[in-house]
Amino acid sequence: MNLFTIIKEEIQVVFERDPAARSTLETIFTCPGFQAIVMHRFNHWLWNKNLKLLARLFAHLGRFLTGIEIHPGAVIGRRFFIDHGMGIVIGETSEIGDDVSIYHGVTLGGTTWNKGKRHPTLKNNVVVGAGAKILGPITIADGVRIGCNAVVVKDVPAGATVVGVPGHVVVKRDENAQTANREAMAKKIGFEAYAERKDMPDPIQNALDSILDHLHKSDEEMEALKKRLEEKNSDK
Repeated sequence: MNLFTIIKEEIQVVFERDPAARSTLETIFTCPGFQAIVMHRFNHWLWNKNLKLLARLFAHLGRFLTGIEIHPGAVIGRRFFIDHGMGIVIGETSEIGDDVSIYHGVTLGGTTWNKGKRHPTLKNNVVVGAGAKILGPITIADGVRIGCNAVVVKDVPAGATVVGVPGHVVVKRDENAQTANREAMAKKIGFEAYAERKDMPDPIQNALDSILDHLHKSDEEMEALKKRLEEKNSDK
């Protein structure tokens, strides 16, 4: 895939994940997250060509212009989204998968002065909230959500939500029938709560879940009543 196609994807992902985005030109000239990742793509190419000093100089320039520090050695996948971005630090041996989103003040840092792998690996579809710190050569699996200001120093399993200092898993993603029913009912009535709502230990969300469960049960009863009335009418 050529650089033009990758940049086109990066622009599209801004429109998908940032409701403030209004036009392509606005994104190109005023979105520091987009600018930082485009500069990193070029700097990473220089790094791989063993032009390491030049790559570091351009990365330093990018940090000055955007407030986002990405080491040119970091490996970043496709459709990477940075919202706001100020104060983000991504270390040299960080690895980031596809469709990852991170917010301002996030650090992907190391915990040792030794050479080699010392920064985190983020798999696909990870979201990292503002101010979170992910430290050391740990792995954040697919679909993980890291809460704002969490400090994560251990591996996180797929689909989990992590909060707190030190970071701990509050709820693992629940794929049971009840959750599927809630999501179907929410979609049916046009209600879509904030992303990963089911993972957060929120009493308001618990109340919403109870309402969705009740609506699902009522919907089933209405369908059964409707079916009985249709059968009764057909017998006449």
